[in-house]
Amino acid sequence: MTPTPGPLAGVRFVELGGIGPVPHAGMLLADLGAAGTRVDRPGGQFFGHDPARDPLLRGRPTRLVDLRADAGRTEVLALVAEADILVEGFRPGVAERMGLGPDDCWAVNPALVYGRMTGWGQDGPWAQMAGHDINYSGLAGPLRHTSRPGERPVPALNLLADHGGGSLYLVMGVLAALLEARSTGRGVVVDAAMVDGAANLMSLVHGMRVQGTWPNPPGENVLDGGCPFYDTYTCSDGRYVAVGPLEPPFFAELLAGLGLADAGLPAQWDQTGWPVLRARLTEAFAEHPRAHWEAVFAGTSACVTPVLDMTEAPAHPHLAARGTFVPDPVTGQPVPGPAPRFPRRSGDPG
Repeated sequence: MTPTPGPLAGVRFVELGGIGPVPHAGMLLADLGAAGTRVDRPGGQFFGHDPARDPLLRGRPTRLVDLRADAGRTEVLALVAEADILVEGFRPGVAERMGLGPDDCWAVNPALVYGRMTGWGQDGPWAQMAGHDINYSGLAGPLRHTSRPGERPVPALNLLADHGGGSLYLVMGVLAALLEARSTGRGVVVDAAMVDGAANLMSLVHGMRVQGTWPNPPGENVLDGGCPFYDTYTCSDGRYVAVGPLEPPFFAELLAGLGLADAGLPAQWDQTGWPVLRARLTEAFAEHPRAHWEAVFAGTSACVTPVLDMTEAPAHPHLAARGTFVPDPVTGQPVPGPAPRFPRRSGDPG
């Protein structure tokens, strides 16, 4: 069967090379069906990335262009003239100094959506400062809440600001702006800042705080490891399970699976009894290897699942059945595939 074209088929974008969220945004746009060209400076690859082997760079060709030369600027503007979207990740003012700012691009394409990705935003006292995910997520709040009581915060890879608060918000912004540009014929600048996105990701937790349901220091609340039924546990083989039955019926299934249904444990939401409950759950999970608990809780609503690393996850039966990971075209190694998916259109058979 011929794959259905992605929903962005016919959309064209230019990606001015960068690291972190910009190539991830380009990958997302390409995965959604847009036709893109990545423009990178000679020698611009970072962390030793080989475009042929880096899943972030899939789906669009890379052109090596000296953006500081007149010929390079002319080459990029020729691409812009035929594009719907441009995304760039320079510090504020850099694109303008190269003659590739919004006004320069609108001179050849007035309806262009101009997506800007920075750490601190286009304005503000720190706009020109360098930084990375750990800095943006640290300032905006998420990083502080990834710690156990009395311990240092642990970086959540580069997921909180680079990708969660960065590229996802950039893509959402440029696609929203594309709707406006197509209806008005006027280009739009999208100011996507990782610090803004990382803060926005905390909206639920801020809501809980102002309502008094997130009253404790980091590591002592419901979703940050302070709750014994929303945490990870060590099995007898040193592997881990994730446990998250917040709803009372699901919690009852957890206790039944562990053989603790009649153990006289404290009530689920009695926080004064959480230390006792945590101790009993810790003891129970430590009695058997992870595979045992996977079998016990498979198909239940107890919200107990294995904690897998990136080498284990692709082989899990559920992820394998869905094709969540796909073979890298060069190495054959599994890498994350496109998400989300669009399996049906109106009028398709059910």
